[in-house]
Amino acid sequence: MQEQPEITGGDWRGIIMPIIRTLGTVAQQAQRVQQVLPVTVAIRNISFSPRQVTSDASFHSVSFSETDHPKVLITGGLGQLGVGLAKLLRKRFGKNNVILSDIRKPPSNVFHSGPFIYSDILDYKNLREIVVNNRITWLVHYSALLSAVGEANVALARSVNITGLHNILDIAAEHGLRLFVPSTIGAFGPTSPRNPTPDLCVQRPRTIYGVSKVHAELMGEYYHHRYGLDFRCLRYPGIISADSMPGGGTTDYAVQIFHDAIKSGKFECNLKPDTRLPMMYIDDCLRATLEVMEAPADTLTMRTYNINAMSFTPEELSQELQKQMPELEVTYDVDLVRQAIADSWPMDFDDSNARKDWGWKHDYDLPELVQTMLNYFGVETRMVGAN
Repeated sequence: MQEQPEITGGDWRGIIMPIIRTLGTVAQQAQRVQQVLPVTVAIRNISFSPRQVTSDASFHSVSFSETDHPKVLITGGLGQLGVGLAKLLRKRFGKNNVILSDIRKPPSNVFHSGPFIYSDILDYKNLREIVVNNRITWLVHYSALLSAVGEANVALARSVNITGLHNILDIAAEHGLRLFVPSTIGAFGPTSPRNPTPDLCVQRPRTIYGVSKVHAELMGEYYHHRYGLDFRCLRYPGIISADSMPGGGTTDYAVQIFHDAIKSGKFECNLKPDTRLPMMYIDDCLRATLEVMEAPADTLTMRTYNINAMSFTPEELSQELQKQMPELEVTYDVDLVRQAIADSWPMDFDDSNARKDWGWKHDYDLPELVQTMLNYFGVETRMVGAN
């Protein structure tokens, strides 16, 4: 084997000095570039996740430009609220700027009304790809199992409502999104003040749905304070809508009564006649969601707000409906599980902070609600024709 020639001290200097001079030149060039170019980098362009950051790290979400429309992704989009919110946001921001997503096949009218994509919130990689590929800036997280359905399948509710939420939080934080997660009257329990229920008080719910929503509120606020995530949350009362069927919630009797009244003229209620709960027409709910999402961050004194419109009992709703449909027969067969849930919930919401901070104001009280629902079903026209 050929021996390597020995290198003397003088030879070393001849080899090393040109390398040092070259490195010095590179460093000078880098310094000049640093002086010319801004060093600010939008956080959503940095690839990291709260799953990966160290305990002493912090970051802040980056808003879209004031002149740009947000690019919105709605999870659980085929539920009671998702389709309605998509319609409202598309009118405001443009059809292609709002993407509905779900794990179910959409009906043809929803599919053709605007962008729809398959999205499973339990599939972190899939969800992350959707956010990146579609340049999402707002994320509205509607995927959840509701109260009565959740009690029937606690394991699934825990997976969807808690594990799915963790995926949403991490992706929203990683990409600097503005995140909306709804909460509910179900986030309170029997030890909470019930009439009225303030924004801040004891919360000890006794359903997996309520527990998961308290968890969502606290985790969202933690991510806001810890990582700067632009988290926003509204506690919805019972939501009443004409164009969707009840979805398994305790307050769904207030929707079912209209369907049954039109179909058969008879309604059997599964709650006691004097069970008072906060309620809201869906148009008010969707408008509140848009308003809190558009509210300047410096006007928000908290990240989770109560919102309210009216509170009524099954008996009061029946009486108001019978003014328009006097032939309606209402009976009661109390479901003990749903009744126990309702008895642990607020009777009325104090939403004074929402009204003060970002100007929340409802449009529909009980008479307007009943008339609007009947108009939607065409009941008034049929009654006039019959007379």
